[in-house]
Amino acid sequence: MKTLKALSALLAYPSPELQQAIPDIRDLLASEGVLDTRARNALAPLLERLASTDIYEAQEAYILLFDRSRSLSLHLFEHVHGESRDRGQAMVDLLTLYEEAGFTIAANELPDFVPLFLEYCATRPSAEACGLLSQPAHIFVSLAERLQKRESDYAPIFSILVALASEKPQAEAFEAILPDGEEDPNDLEALDAIWEEEEVLFGPGAANEDCGVDSLAAKLRQARRPAPGLETPQMLGPRTEIVHRQRNPSAGPTAR
Repeated sequence: MKTLKALSALLAYPSPELQQAIPDIRDLLASEGVLDTRARNALAPLLERLASTDIYEAQEAYILLFDRSRSLSLHLFEHVHGESRDRGQAMVDLLTLYEEAGFTIAANELPDFVPLFLEYCATRPSAEACGLLSQPAHIFVSLAERLQKRESDYAPIFSILVALASEKPQAEAFEAILPDGEEDPNDLEALDAIWEEEEVLFGPGAANEDCGVDSLAAKLRQARRPAPGLETPQMLGPRTEIVHRQRNPSAGPTAR
């Protein structure tokens, strides 16, 4: 589903390459037909701003929104595990899911980074992709609401992801989400204190039990409980290498 790859690119750190790709992204969203007119119109302000705003202003706005506000973090497990040690195992599970599907992360990015997760979903068959979106749907709902409250033009992306999910989140799933702290992005001392946490380890050498898409869903829904080990998905596609660049002015969009 190329639409998910386009949404991944829109959530990436703004770059000149992303700005140049906006017309292609707009055309893709219309031609693939996954999004209806209403959804595409909701994305129009973001597309227009990214295409026309000075790149450094766009980058500064992105950092203030997503990097200096923990409640708006683009890392999925930040919203359910916070500083809990369970976060490390959840990272391992998600990384294992990627690797077993032949999806290689060729950059130093955490596996729960939303643009990276969407790139992975874009490589799967549509039905499977929509099922994967169902698992963090409660997080997407919360992000959409928090961004709407801040009048951010990124909010429609998360509303669209919820609409594309094959199942809508149950009420109890929201109990696992950490509350919105309403951090002041300009209070750097307070933000530094908030972001001080234990190191999260994942990858080779880390524990790799309880891996798989169902275990991932359990960890997202019930962040404070150990998730049972269940089977990993059997639908594995061809090996795919995805590059997520670090956030700097020379970094390009991830959708290619």
